[in-house]
Amino acid sequence: MVKKILVSQPKPSSDKSPYYDIARDFEVELVFRPFIKVEGISQQEFRKQKVNIPDYTAIVFTSRHAIDHFFQLAKEMRITMPETTKYFCVTETIALYIQKYAPYRKRKIFFGETGKIDDLLPAMVKHKTEKYLVPMSDVANDSVTKLLDSKELKHTECVMYRTVSNNFTEEEKKTFDYDMAIFFSPAGIKALKEDFPEMKAGDIKIGTFGPSTAKAVKDAGLELDLEAPTQRYPSMTGALRHFLQEQEDE
Repeated sequence: MVKKILVSQPKPSSDKSPYYDIARDFEVELVFRPFIKVEGISQQEFRKQKVNIPDYTAIVFTSRHAIDHFFQLAKEMRITMPETTKYFCVTETIALYIQKYAPYRKRKIFFGETGKIDDLLPAMVKHKTEKYLVPMSDVANDSVTKLLDSKELKHTECVMYRTVSNNFTEEEKKTFDYDMAIFFSPAGIKALKEDFPEMKAGDIKIGTFGPSTAKAVKDAGLELDLEAPTQRYPSMTGALRHFLQEQEDE
């Protein structure tokens, strides 16, 4: 029976998170502990990419990490973004996060509904004369490049932050007594195997979000017990609730 679950994400900032409802309804203990962390690259590393930020008239943000590290790097390089800069974000939540660094001007900020960059394409095509810069992680693939190329947009992708393992301390390894662990990226699975190389299939139940994370579990020789999203359960919390309910019904 699953009674203690490790969720490899930061603790929810709101006490109204569905995770807390799950903990109460199924009397399980949830521990939030990221297996990975995101860190920005240095000015020196960025300059090697030969990207001059002031050359770009529009910035595409796919995450809040991208916003944080873009504005941090710009500040370090003493670059002030002009008021004419346009920002294209994959969701409204990410768009609103820009307020942390710059005034929110609706006519200069565009956002999608689905969280996918495909959803931004119609707005970007309407502004075809813009020169787009897309800050990305070091683990990003070339799918964004191909997508923007297909619309003949002027764009450059650049690495501004990287994902690194947030390794367990020796004390944490000794007290690792979870019945289940939930992961949201292949990097999390990689970190798990680094910290617990002896772990084998069946030692712990594993849940994943996203196809690449699910594949990483199988590639690591581990057993996948819960996979999200699905058509019926698009969120991890919905899928986890269903999983725990099935466990109770057995």
